[in-house]
Amino acid sequence: MAQTTRMPVYGKAPPCAHRSRLVERNERLRKERLERSRKTDQKPEDFVSYDSSDDDFENDPNEKIFLRTSNNFVDYLHSRETGMKEIRTVKSYYGQRHILTQEKFKEQPVRHLGGINKVFCSQWLSDRQVVFGTKCNKLMVYDVVKHQLDHIPSLRGSSSRQTIAGQPSDQQTGIHSVQINPSRTLLATGARNPNEIAVYRLPTLDPVCVGQNAHTDWVFDMCWLDDQFLVSGSRDTKMALWRIQEDELMGSQDVPTYAHIPPLEVKECKGAQKVRALAFNKNQGELAALSLNGYIHIWKADQFKQKLSRKLPSCQENVCMAVSETGLYAIGCRSYTLLLDQRTLQSVKKINSRYTGCGIRSASFQSNILTIGTGVGMLMFYDLRAGKYLESSINSSRTVVLKASRGYVFPNEEYMDGFQQVKYTPAIYTHCYDASGIRLFSAGGPLPANLHGNYAGLWQ
Repeated sequence: MAQTTRMPVYGKAPPCAHRSRLVERNERLRKERLERSRKTDQKPEDFVSYDSSDDDFENDPNEKIFLRTSNNFVDYLHSRETGMKEIRTVKSYYGQRHILTQEKFKEQPVRHLGGINKVFCSQWLSDRQVVFGTKCNKLMVYDVVKHQLDHIPSLRGSSSRQTIAGQPSDQQTGIHSVQINPSRTLLATGARNPNEIAVYRLPTLDPVCVGQNAHTDWVFDMCWLDDQFLVSGSRDTKMALWRIQEDELMGSQDVPTYAHIPPLEVKECKGAQKVRALAFNKNQGELAALSLNGYIHIWKADQFKQKLSRKLPSCQENVCMAVSETGLYAIGCRSYTLLLDQRTLQSVKKINSRYTGCGIRSASFQSNILTIGTGVGMLMFYDLRAGKYLESSINSSRTVVLKASRGYVFPNEEYMDGFQQVKYTPAIYTHCYDASGIRLFSAGGPLPANLHGNYAGLWQ
């Protein structure tokens, strides 16, 4: 969990320097060596390697460092609080894994959403604020301490045309993406016109600019390449590259104003039908785009040029994508989650859902745990190291699953009869962890497009 290399006072050994620890360590290493060398009913090998002898354990050059290293979390906290100049490391994912396996996550439903319709995207602004976008085109900020909800005004473009040609003006399109740049100084999301993007300054949420004249249909997703460059993907199969230079866009007026900027480049994603999700792979310097016709498209981020496209095994309801720190892609499908290798885009693992036809609506990586949000109000957790769903430490016969509360739903009259016969569960369209990884915000709403409702909950 934690390691602290203690710095002893001159002439004294630290409290963790017990000789019995060396005996236990050597005994454990011997057992591991015997276990590896045990060969029963095996063919002789052409190449044989030998482990170190017992004498090597007694003359271990790292013996002094081992005796000065404490694995006690209390020592880690004490060293950090007192400001000692000691080497400290902690596994950040341990707290999340421990809370999940011990089934200590408790839901606190957000009760003040009112008539908001379907939460599509969310991000933590700080340790006490969450920002999310809805289908009714509202950008909201929720204070998890005071339980207050604030509405952030949407930004308008310079064009007078605020709706898509040929569509009614009262049709709800929604804010489908909320993204924060790496330095956490800018927030990008949808504008009043669903074809445009809006950028706000953090932490004040003052308007910075509106990006326009790039897309002719809804913007489905966005991702930051660095602190200035932003890429957006739309239903019109096009991808746009934007550059947000905050210093040049800042005005001198007392009243906050914002600029209107054009894209640097707009390119069509070849072979795509409606770009649904974007993800930036830092390891490879590549941008991945997921289209609704079942393809994943790889772009060179530095050149903004399409590199290749690959057909996925499933083309049904591919609506979400996530990338891990190691570059592993996770794509949510109708009944399973697909893991792809970053180099070959070959399928590494097909994670079947424990509930048939539930639909994967959101996915995210948190260290070695893949969190999966489903269309039946459940959050599942897949352990990448063990290659299986995370198991409960309280009851080993079951896996860890978080079941969301009902939320609010307002069915139309034409769907009232069928709705009352089926038990309603909200779809988890979005979820996000805070910086510590021990608090989880999940949100969504009814899965059918003609049902009006919402759900949001804080797990901690």
